[in-house]
Amino acid sequence: MGDQVRRNMPLFPMGIVMQLTELSARQIRYYEENKLITPARSEGNRRMFSFNDVDRLLEIKSLLERGVNLAGIREVFEMKEKGINQMPPYYKKEPSEADLHKHLKKELYQAGRYGKTSLIQGELSRFFN
Repeated sequence: MGDQVRRNMPLFPMGIVMQLTELSARQIRYYEENKLITPARSEGNRRMFSFNDVDRLLEIKSLLERGVNLAGIREVFEMKEKGINQMPPYYKKEPSEADLHKHLKKELYQAGRYGKTSLIQGELSRFFN
């Protein structure tokens, strides 16, 4: 039995998946309603999740925490299915400290350049002596 077959085997009931992902049953059902996941069903019509389903739920949770909406998550998954594993540039991670410093310095410079006072200039000027 190959690894991919094992990862697709429906093994976990909803309760175990809730513990593994720290998502509520309602959240998991919502992602299923929006066709982000498709768990298998048992003879009793209970949802059964595979390792891949759990991984996908964890990825959904991570993307939501980074501010990506459901349409964006769907787009990310479509890109992965097409073999494009790179995140679109508009889903960048949090900016680094250096990026923030550069952006704030630029804002201060631009505000002073055009004779306008930035709303946050007084607060930020203490960082750029």
